[in-house]
Amino acid sequence: MADDKDPENTILIELKGGTVMIALMPDIAPDHCARMKELAREGAYDNVIFHRVIDGFMAQTGDVQHGNTESGFDLRRAGTGGSSKPNLKAEFSRIPHDRGTIGAARAQNPDSANSQFFINFKDNHFLNGQYTVYGRVTQGMELVDALTRGEPPANPDKMLSMKVAADA
Repeated sequence: MADDKDPENTILIELKGGTVMIALMPDIAPDHCARMKELAREGAYDNVIFHRVIDGFMAQTGDVQHGNTESGFDLRRAGTGGSSKPNLKAEFSRIPHDRGTIGAARAQNPDSANSQFFINFKDNHFLNGQYTVYGRVTQGMELVDALTRGEPPANPDKMLSMKVAADA
């Protein structure tokens, strides 16, 4: 299933229904791509819930501090944390927030992205130039579409695992 074109920059997210494949864009946002791969290789994203899933908008996950159902889980605080690594500077580009693109979630400060990210359910061009785009779902978008909705969902779905395809 891995993208044989560039397995080092392909992410595999295992959900309950199957695998979501993401092609990273290291030429567009090298620091954000490197961070996702670093955290994936550490297993930090394994068992982390989708804490904000808004119908017709996006699905957000990646709070490795409060969203991991196996370690430090707190549903009320999910979405408020990050990793122990420093925040990332914005890497804005002309890549639009189209359906299936991956965006860096952040606080009000554009340079506050850390570990959280979102997957756009539809074209969300009002986000262009405000949030870093650094990947795109290439397979399994139907699995993202099937995620339980809510802010947070009462029974949230989670990433069972995230791997860099080169390591899988």
